[in-house]
Amino acid sequence: MALSKPKIPGTAQHFLECGTEDCERNCEFYCNSCHHQMCKPCRDQHLKIAENKNHEVVLYQQRKRQLPVMKCKIHPTKEIDIFCEECNVPLCSKCSTMQDHRGHQFIDLEIIYTEKFEICRKELSKIHNYFVPTSKDLQREVQEDATEVKQIMDSIRTSMKAEAESLKNMVDTVLSENMEELNQIEKSLLEKLKSQEKTFDDYIAYLSDLVKEFQSYLSSTELTNFTTQLPDNLKIKSIPETTKPVTPEFSPAQYSKKDVDKLLGKITVKNRKEKLRRVEPLEIASFSTSMNSTSEHIKQVKHVKSDKKQTMSLSASVTKVSEFNVPGFDNIHHVSLDQSDRLWISDYNGNLVQTDLQRNVIQKIETSGGIEGYHTVIQDRDLIFTDKGKKVINRVTQDNNITEFIKTGDWSPLSIHSSHINGDLLVGMVTDEEAKVTRYNKTGKELQNIQRDDKGQELYSEPHYITENINGDICTSDFYKGVVVVNKSGQHRFSYTGQESRFYPFGICTDVLGHILVCDIVSKTVHLLDQDGQFLSLLLTKQQGVPRPRSVCVDDENNLYVGQLGTNTLTVYKYLK
Repeated sequence: MALSKPKIPGTAQHFLECGTEDCERNCEFYCNSCHHQMCKPCRDQHLKIAENKNHEVVLYQQRKRQLPVMKCKIHPTKEIDIFCEECNVPLCSKCSTMQDHRGHQFIDLEIIYTEKFEICRKELSKIHNYFVPTSKDLQREVQEDATEVKQIMDSIRTSMKAEAESLKNMVDTVLSENMEELNQIEKSLLEKLKSQEKTFDDYIAYLSDLVKEFQSYLSSTELTNFTTQLPDNLKIKSIPETTKPVTPEFSPAQYSKKDVDKLLGKITVKNRKEKLRRVEPLEIASFSTSMNSTSEHIKQVKHVKSDKKQTMSLSASVTKVSEFNVPGFDNIHHVSLDQSDRLWISDYNGNLVQTDLQRNVIQKIETSGGIEGYHTVIQDRDLIFTDKGKKVINRVTQDNNITEFIKTGDWSPLSIHSSHINGDLLVGMVTDEEAKVTRYNKTGKELQNIQRDDKGQELYSEPHYITENINGDICTSDFYKGVVVVNKSGQHRFSYTGQESRFYPFGICTDVLGHILVCDIVSKTVHLLDQDGQFLSLLLTKQQGVPRPRSVCVDDENNLYVGQLGTNTLTVYKYLK
């Protein structure tokens, strides 16, 4: 069997190729002895060769890492390949026979290298997926706190100025009243003094007349007019009595800066200990191995209802729990969860119904939708569905009022998903020549457009189903591009194009462990991937009663709902334990 150079994939690749020359099958196994990746048939052929009888062939995930070539300094023709446990040094096989290492215990260096490799890989994963995103989120929180501090300080400044202005107005009012009172006192005093002034004018005039009278007597030649006493009319009247005005006094207020502080208010900083910013522990966050947005992931962890969910894993088998029929349907192409006992279900004829688990149709809407995931239920339980013909996104309120929520311009909206993390709407859209994913906030404001990767290549062709993973990744089922996954920032993480030569994905969903479940109409199965795009298994096949899956949906209790073509039966499974 001819061996070719191993094709070692990157961590985000969706499949591995067999390393045997001219073999195009997918890799499942790895020979630790000759460091060769192979498919099952090639593995069987490999082990049939006599010289390979004792080779260690394991699953690819359990492979040993191939040692880098390093020559021994003591024996330059030998490669270092063992490890002395007692001396704690790597050696070549010839070194192990030397006097210094006789009787020592040795370990295959590949084992240590593989362990160290895995430790480093995990630590790098922690750095990239936890520590860096967490630090960036905390940094953003610091920036938000700085903005909030500035806003609070501006608010305090405004309040202080308003308080000072109020005090100024009060001072002006009191001053005005005091001035008015002073003016009245002044007016009264001046009027009284003016009256006294007139009194003296009259008295002075009287004296002037009296002087004239006396002068007339002095110039008179008639002595008979004089007597020993002056007549009464010539007696001088007393000077009028007047009073001196009493003026008011002003007593300046006795106040200090403390008094002003009391009037204006005082800035105080509460003597409270600063709280540490909350960081989700790594051991809790680690059940998601890829966290592009740790703050959003923390919200998701809070959403997990119990410790049991955090320790869930795949069951050894898939178990059917229940099934029920949807009246008036002959196929089920998309399911949106409303609440625990209600669902929105659509077929390829544009019928969209709300039903309960007792098969009762609660309401029905005629739409232009078809084989797309064109409806979703938002956090306040309103229904959102796209109209690709009119190029709008509609909203159905609890009282069944339908309104246009978002106009998408030249783009036809195909798929839509409401984020369980922050309530954003993720919409897959197309024109005649282009495709993209657009993010809107709860109010319908456009936040983000994702269309190309970092090399400028188109990411999407027909994104007809869309969902979001627990780490904020946007997972899109694209009929021609496969499963396309980008992170929260819109950076391409990986694409998955199936296990065969053809792969046409339909309905897609994710679960509490970050698994990606997607329907394939070619293999007529449901594929299960991990959140890094690695194929795990064919979760549902024809043998399990799922001949033509079209839609998948996982509820809060980890029940998997599967809709199919050619039947109105919605089947519920358990696949997590």
